Amino acid sequence: MRTKGIKIVAENRRARHDYFVEESYECGIELKGTEVKSIRQGRVNLKESYARVKDGQVWVEGMHISPYEQGSIFNTDPLRPKRLLLHKSEIRKLQAQVMRQGMTLIPLKIYLKDGRMKLELGVCRGKHLHDKRDDIADRDAKRDMERALRQSVRNQAE
Repeated sequence: MRTKGIKIVAENRRARHDYFVEESYECGIELKGTEVKSIRQGRVNLKESYARVKDGQVWVEGMHISPYEQGSIFNTDPLRPKRLLLHKSEIRKLQAQVMRQGMTLIPLKIYLKDGRMKLELGVCRGKHLHDKRDDIADRDAKRDMERALRQSVRNQAE
């Protein structure tokens, strides 16, 4: 019996720091059996991964899936390209967006949805250094406002 709901296995937090995520897609991943078992154990790294459209198919590259310890001869290359499962219309749309300058496809997270392995693919635009500084300043300002609000609530309660 498959479990219902979503369980996040791995997330690429660095992607949101380095890129503006314009759009995101949910897609399936074509995996071998030992790769699925290894991902379920959380032994996957999305840090240096990216996706590209090649011959009408979307491939994710640089995603490291550690070999499954009990896998013996069935283990595959940890860095082998994995095909993403998308509709043809979505692939055409992604290809058109990537053709625009500065857009790239970045895997944002891998999760289990109703027992099936899914990958969230983001259409991203690279950030410049000043954009990152602006994000950090906004985050700090928001944190300071929340801290001041909590402090004022505590003072009113006393």
